[in-house]
Amino acid sequence: MGASGSFPIDLVLFGMIAAFLVLRLRSILGRRQGYERPPEASPVQPVPGPAPMPPTIDAAAGTPRILPDPASPTGQALARMEAMGRGFTPAAFLNGAEAAFRMIVAAFAEGNRDTLKGLLSEDTFRAFQAAIAAREAAGEQQRTEIRAVEAATIEQADQRGNVASITVRFVSDQVNITLGRDGTPVAGADAVTEITDLWTFERDLTSPDPTWRLVAARSA
Repeated sequence: MGASGSFPIDLVLFGMIAAFLVLRLRSILGRRQGYERPPEASPVQPVPGPAPMPPTIDAAAGTPRILPDPASPTGQALARMEAMGRGFTPAAFLNGAEAAFRMIVAAFAEGNRDTLKGLLSEDTFRAFQAAIAAREAAGEQQRTEIRAVEAATIEQADQRGNVASITVRFVSDQVNITLGRDGTPVAGADAVTEITDLWTFERDLTSPDPTWRLVAARSA
């Protein structure tokens, strides 16, 4: 996906902390979890019918892409989306979701409203815009670096009519520092912290617009 904010067919649209905004932004960027790693998912037991979808690995980034059991409600919802055609696959969706996650986090830190406006739903954009404006009014700057995305997992999928939504759990290692007017740190530190986010993307599957938009984000 390029700077225009548009993925190829059915990939996610490219798409996130000042001290006084921390409580507010935890609902947007996620809660810091130290260095704990979530327990590995137990192996999927075989069931009659299609074989379970195993985790797929992006060889370049090394990020585990964890897919649900096809027999689960989430797996069945994804199968219905895939059956509608238009090139959707859960694995390709997760590739795009991680790209969007990285882009949105960077754009929020930079205060890049133009980029964010095309990546988010209207309500989500308003929340990001308010946080950026408050940070600017305080004369502060946010520096965020994603060192690694440890896992991207499809947690939930649903379809109501033509509108599909997919929630992804991202576990990432980040460095977040907030600088004051004089350039000195006022929050955060130059240390890697693990952060867990749950982001929900949405799309009308019958729309000629192939992009998904971030409609909700919260900490895990």
